[in-house]
Amino acid sequence: MDHLTDILTAISHPTRRAIIGQLANGPARFLDIAKPFDTALNAVTKHLKLLERAGLIERRKQGREVFISFRAEPLREVAEWMNEYEHFWNERLDQFEGYFEERNREEKDSK
Repeated sequence: MDHLTDILTAISHPTRRAIIGQLANGPARFLDIAKPFDTALNAVTKHLKLLERAGLIERRKQGREVFISFRAEPLREVAEWMNEYEHFWNERLDQFEGYFEERNREEKDSK
């Protein structure tokens, strides 16, 4: 899979988006991340692995504890990809608007 696919896959699940939201407030330990979810720890581990593969989180060992941090940079890649389509749709909508403006002018002129 390409990197953009990894990122989109990672953010496609509500639990992973919730984890990102939680980590946006600062680094946390695994058990702190897992606490709000009514799921097995193994499931949280799988979610974290997907987020890590996408580059959205990083682990840092501090003594005996491992802290997990959010990395926002990969979301920029998604934003850039989406921005290309925003231009596409804006152009199409402008054409659509132009069509109706021309049609309205023609109707007024024919009266």
